[in-house]
Amino acid sequence: MTVGTNIAPSSPAELLGDPHPLLEQLGAPEDLAITSPIAHAVDFHQVSDLPSLRRFLDAYRTDILVSIELPAIVSAYQHAARGEAKELVALDERLAHDRTIRRFAIASCRVGQRQLSKLRPMRDQRLVQRYLAAIDEGKARGWHTLVYGVSLAMFSLPLRQGLQNYANQTLQGFIQSAARSLRLAEGDCETLFAAQSTQVLPAISSALDPTRLIALP
Repeated sequence: MTVGTNIAPSSPAELLGDPHPLLEQLGAPEDLAITSPIAHAVDFHQVSDLPSLRRFLDAYRTDILVSIELPAIVSAYQHAARGEAKELVALDERLAHDRTIRRFAIASCRVGQRQLSKLRPMRDQRLVQRYLAAIDEGKARGWHTLVYGVSLAMFSLPLRQGLQNYANQTLQGFIQSAARSLRLAEGDCETLFAAQSTQVLPAISSALDPTRLIALP
């Protein structure tokens, strides 16, 4: 399978435009936000007002989204696009040794395995079947970020848009959850999301830079 990994949109509007319908399914808020493993890793329960929500989002964006999740999605996408099942399983194993995400391994892999099970009928895709077999044999865990990257490649979806969708869905999920419990003003939520999304864009471009070596645990 030949999949482009450095797709540059012609304008910011195109980048932030309506995502492919499949992206909405792959990145459903219930899978990528508050009910996902991320919330347990960066103390979302300590959010009590708008300033603490901003601090939480800054910490999540810097320590997890940009440092771990986006690179993991890119690497999984590239391995899947090249049919590198062995390398994908090795990446899965390396993530298990990272102290930050190890704290929410059970929840992450529950989400990932549920998503990956939806690809089980794709019997003509050897990489998917080999990844599923590795999970069944206890040789891999099925991290939700890796499954997301694999899914993007299997459906030939644009990687850049997929990364933006993942970031947007997750950030929006946190903000919307906090807004309900803290009764935050809609304008404050929109401003907060716009600021966070803007800061993610350079990280996405960096993750897609073919000259940049992606370092994962």
